[in-house]
Amino acid sequence: MSETISPLAPKKYPKMPSIDGVRIATAEAGIKYKGRTDLLAMVFDTGTTVAGVFTRSKCPSAPVDFCRQNLPVGKARVLVVNSGNANAFTGKRGRETTSMTGEAAAKAAGCTSGEVFLASTGVIGEPLDAGKFSHLLAGLVRDGKADQWTEAAKAIMTTDTYPKVATATVKLGDADITINGIAKGAGMIAPDMATMLSFVATDAPISAPVLQDLLSRGVGKTFNAVTVDSDTSTSDTLLLFATGAAAKRGVPVINDPKDPRLAAVRRALGKILKTLALQVVRDGEGARKQVEVTVTGAKSARSAKRIALAIANSPLVKTAVAGEDANWGRVVMAVGKAGEPADRDRLSIWFGKNRLAHEGERDPSYSEAETSAYMKRDEISIRADIGIGRGKATVWTCDLTKEYVAINGDYRS
Repeated sequence: MSETISPLAPKKYPKMPSIDGVRIATAEAGIKYKGRTDLLAMVFDTGTTVAGVFTRSKCPSAPVDFCRQNLPVGKARVLVVNSGNANAFTGKRGRETTSMTGEAAAKAAGCTSGEVFLASTGVIGEPLDAGKFSHLLAGLVRDGKADQWTEAAKAIMTTDTYPKVATATVKLGDADITINGIAKGAGMIAPDMATMLSFVATDAPISAPVLQDLLSRGVGKTFNAVTVDSDTSTSDTLLLFATGAAAKRGVPVINDPKDPRLAAVRRALGKILKTLALQVVRDGEGARKQVEVTVTGAKSARSAKRIALAIANSPLVKTAVAGEDANWGRVVMAVGKAGEPADRDRLSIWFGKNRLAHEGERDPSYSEAETSAYMKRDEISIRADIGIGRGKATVWTCDLTKEYVAINGDYRS
């Protein structure tokens, strides 16, 4: 965790309610960091269902492989997360660590290792010694409390400068259900089917296949629409747990993804995923500005998203934002290099409400003074209209500052 908190950090945090059927405990295992928690155990009541999405990296971490193996059964009793070491690119030793951790967690929770889920975040390529923390799991499982959500968010941080939490309460049938979420991430952020690490839980009684449908649909316009530095992590893991405890209060069990009663839950989950994803962007390493990139008029929605990501991932666009320079020529460059259909002579570009370029050249009414004043804000919006179709997409990123280089220049040491 950084000494200085991001200027884009939330001014206040929501009070995170308990979720019936979830207990949480954290510990200092000393895996990499001294004097702070780096181990999380989340324990779920029997009957909890689970869904997950993971990195599409071809070099996934050992915990990602472990979760993928267990996910098809759709049941979860315990989640174990460590920070400081990603247990990625660690070969046979990495698999032995996940196996040992899974067995220790299963023994502590009185379940099978197939109901255990693991996640690790931190340095890639360093062996993770399960002996450093597996002996702590029995105590964590035993001592878990329901009101530790913010503590859980703190325990999974690496270069994050603040914990990321979100909560929502909505009606399912005639009674309320609660959804809580936590996330971590600040660098190596270009999620591809998930985020760095994010864990969401609800007391709603929802079957695993329905839960998976909710989650898979929810990531497209949230976690898969943010980028800090265009680099997809080896460890991206997003897990959604449903304890079903609200059934005791008369909440109906949902077994069909098309059930109309799910509409409010789908909206609330989407809101939580977006809130967490934007908190990750706003904590981008060294970030001083949040940037929203919208592309309209593209050939298709998919094409629009690819162009938007080309703009959002451009170091030249991001450094221009950091320098508060309305350099729209760099947006032209990014549109042109995206490899998607575009027409130079139909392209229009806006920074906020200021139109800088129109139909292939600088807008005659463009005001440098007004646009420069706009660039001083800490939230910047860039829009490019491609002018050839109806496809549109929005993605979010942050600026690229000297601090990003400083943080990543000595990350391992």
